[in-house]
Amino acid sequence: MTQTVQAEPTTLGTAAARRRGRPSRKQPRARTGMNARSNKMAYLMLAPVVILLTIFVVWPVVYAVYLSFYNWSFYTDPIPVGWRNYMNVLGDRTFIESVGRGLLFAVMVVPVQLVIAFLFASLVRTVSGRVATLLKVSIYIPTIVSGVIASIIFVLIYNYQGGILNAFVGLFGVEKQAWLGNVATALPALAVPAIWLGLGICSLIMLAGMVDIPATYYEAADLDGANWFQKTFFVTIPLMKNIFLFLLITGFTAAVQQFELPLVMTDGGPLERTLLPNLYIFQHFRNDTYVGYSIAAAILLMVVLGSISAVIFRVLNSEKAVDG
Repeated sequence: MTQTVQAEPTTLGTAAARRRGRPSRKQPRARTGMNARSNKMAYLMLAPVVILLTIFVVWPVVYAVYLSFYNWSFYTDPIPVGWRNYMNVLGDRTFIESVGRGLLFAVMVVPVQLVIAFLFASLVRTVSGRVATLLKVSIYIPTIVSGVIASIIFVLIYNYQGGILNAFVGLFGVEKQAWLGNVATALPALAVPAIWLGLGICSLIMLAGMVDIPATYYEAADLDGANWFQKTFFVTIPLMKNIFLFLLITGFTAAVQQFELPLVMTDGGPLERTLLPNLYIFQHFRNDTYVGYSIAAAILLMVVLGSISAVIFRVLNSEKAVDG
């Protein structure tokens, strides 16, 4: 009797344990239903963005690629030409030189812009609240200035006869220069207003990245006896890697595609030394009867910019945000 009484609880306990350990069949179905509802809600929220991207980004690009294989105008039916437009663009030395000149222009603009913006953001971060507000407003003013207005201002500054720049360098005994008419100085002269125009937004983004760095990192550096340069190179710059990557990509693409400055200030001269890719495409679009050539050139420029941006992303990998 004793053994029988002891066996029953053991058997019942084992069965209960098995029932407790056995997974419920209703639980996966419930989870599947919740996941399906969550996915539907996510798709519903993403739908407006996908529709807008399709209408204003994907479809125009697809249609432009389609038109690039035709001799197309506003007044005649499209004439299919296959790859001829692309072959003509790639065989045009002026287009190749304009792309190379655009890359050189970006090298002139972007690094200088990043360095000045970083130094200015570091200055703003160290001053008091009212002074910081005044500095931020002052540095942001060029951002709201039209590129055409900035071009006119700098044309007056570079003027050979009454320009401020020639008057300034004349104080040091330097002869007057035709800054926009000299093949050696024309492109650097365009780089200066390009740096000035983008400096404001670049500085504010830099400042936002610096403010987002947790103060504990600087406190730990202070305890180790680090000076300003050490904290800058070993704390600030590494933790702002994503900011630098964003500004490098956006600044690079904006500089290569600069259009207003060369159009208003030099119209591509002298001797096409300031003929950047977008101005080259615009001139062909304005002068050619068929626009398939211009569309093919624009697509090739997009491929070049996309490839270089992909290389930059590959070399400078972005990192996850630092938790505060």
